[in-house]
Amino acid sequence: MFRWGILSTAKIGREQVIPQLQDSANGVVTAIASRDHDRARALADRFGAPLAFSSYEELLASGEVDGVYIPLPTSQHIEWAIKATQAGKHVLVEKPIALHADEIAPLIAARDAKNVLVCEAFMVTYHPQWRKVRELIGNGAIGRLRHVQGAFSYFNADPANMRNQPQLGGGGLPDIGVYPTVSTRFSTGSEPLRVQATVERDPTFGTDRYASVKADFGDFEMSFYCSTQMALRQFMVFHGEEGFIEVKAPFNAGDYDHATITLHNQKHEEAQVFRFPGVRQYRLQAETFVRKTRGGGDEVFTLEQSVLNQKFIDAVYRAGSHDGWETV
Repeated sequence: MFRWGILSTAKIGREQVIPQLQDSANGVVTAIASRDHDRARALADRFGAPLAFSSYEELLASGEVDGVYIPLPTSQHIEWAIKATQAGKHVLVEKPIALHADEIAPLIAARDAKNVLVCEAFMVTYHPQWRKVRELIGNGAIGRLRHVQGAFSYFNADPANMRNQPQLGGGGLPDIGVYPTVSTRFSTGSEPLRVQATVERDPTFGTDRYASVKADFGDFEMSFYCSTQMALRQFMVFHGEEGFIEVKAPFNAGDYDHATITLHNQKHEEAQVFRFPGVRQYRLQAETFVRKTRGGGDEVFTLEQSVLNQKFIDAVYRAGSHDGWETV
């Protein structure tokens, strides 16, 4: 079994990722690290992990850990991913992996020097509903793709939440804007050429709380919005000349809706529905990651893909500061 170590006791780890790591077929959580040893020990006991460390450095030095999952605040992702890589550990780090695309280059260099696997944790790219969307588009099920629409929103005005703290990498685009961008790129195999955007910042927090984006992919256009201060919503639609695909719960299936894809024909006379009950995307992500560390041919989300997605987000921020197009 692949032995996972967890850097921090963050909520996403406690509630989403660690339970599915423990349920995975080829991995087990063996260690938890926190700067508060009591918190580390309590979380380790909760999930049956034998080791608890009071520093991240201790965990990285442990010979009982093969790889680490890093759910630290965004501003610390690159720093600790590099340290983990230099310690010879495989690394799965929460999204967004960085705040700017050029920050990822040193991590790529560290990965290559140590010959370990380092991936940004875009769990949606392992969900079969997104593999199906990609297949349908690639097989011409909707004809020529002309437009992609999407949205991701929730309401969170808690000043203590890291999503509302710019020094920790908070903001709507880093937290949730990355999902419409990555799912569109994943499904189409295309990259944006230029973007236009409106970006609104919270006057108290300073983080971006709303963004409306238009992207030119050359062969098709994309439009999406994201917000940290609007009612809960998720959707993605891929509209072609001969039909369109609706994804009901594109990013958090189960929380927002059931994992369901609907393929409509040109005249809206018939529809095919594809359902994916019981899928646990964090488990699929973990199992695929482990297989890849063992030389498997599985598709993972590479750091090179992370650079391209972050360039998209960087361009959105630049475009939000002026009228007109911004080159990606």
